[in-house]
Amino acid sequence: MTHTRPALLLHRGQTVHRRFAPFRSEFDYRVAMIDLDIDRLDEANRQCRLFGVEGHALFGFRRKDHGAQENQSLRPWAEAQLRKADVDVSPHTIRLITFPRHLFYKFAPISLWVAQDADGTPSAIIYEVRNTFGERHVYAASLEGRWSRHDAPKTFHVSPFFDVTGTYAFSLQYDENGLRLGVTTEKAGRPVHMATLSTKSTPARDRSLLSVALGQPMSTIGVTLGIHWEALKLWLKGARYHKRPKNKINGPTRAHLPER
Repeated sequence: MTHTRPALLLHRGQTVHRRFAPFRSEFDYRVAMIDLDIDRLDEANRQCRLFGVEGHALFGFRRKDHGAQENQSLRPWAEAQLRKADVDVSPHTIRLITFPRHLFYKFAPISLWVAQDADGTPSAIIYEVRNTFGERHVYAASLEGRWSRHDAPKTFHVSPFFDVTGTYAFSLQYDENGLRLGVTTEKAGRPVHMATLSTKSTPARDRSLLSVALGQPMSTIGVTLGIHWEALKLWLKGARYHKRPKNKINGPTRAHLPER
């Protein structure tokens, strides 16, 4: 397969979170993410001096932070998750959009594994979701092109201020210009929370990575700090605290086209 996009891209943009019930709350912050072709990690490693795969650099990536959480190829895990959702992407390119490891620290509340066919059209998606308790869950879906919508039952404890009920309504646009993602949590047909992520992508260069380090020095650890700061404000406003469920989920949650 001929590759036309660099092995490593840099996404810069903004995420916005809005809570609608039982009271309104909103926050937003800037984000910087990396976008990797999972079969070209060696090439990504050589693309910038300030970025390293399995090494020490200002920004980096380690295989054990994702997928099977082992220092091995990422593709078998991704294909297995999608097969469980009845999607075969074996001949397709798979790109992973996630937060980079910044020096010593890595936390990615959401990572997106996007499978693309020969002409670059997205064909499937894995949402790898983590909470601050160190737990992880996967939502997987087939896609209908560069813009797609799909629903999935909420099955993973993300925030202590929401229970594990309701439905996620996803909207996703991914192309050579960047990423637009919306995730709305709905209960009884009404939205209770909405999160959006909007980025523009460019080939990663040392200059752009240095710009992130200087202009957004808290771009990675700041995600964790922001989550806890907003949680504190919700608690002070009287948001109900939900204990973490003890049951574990086996396998990915499959997303479907919305029934609308």
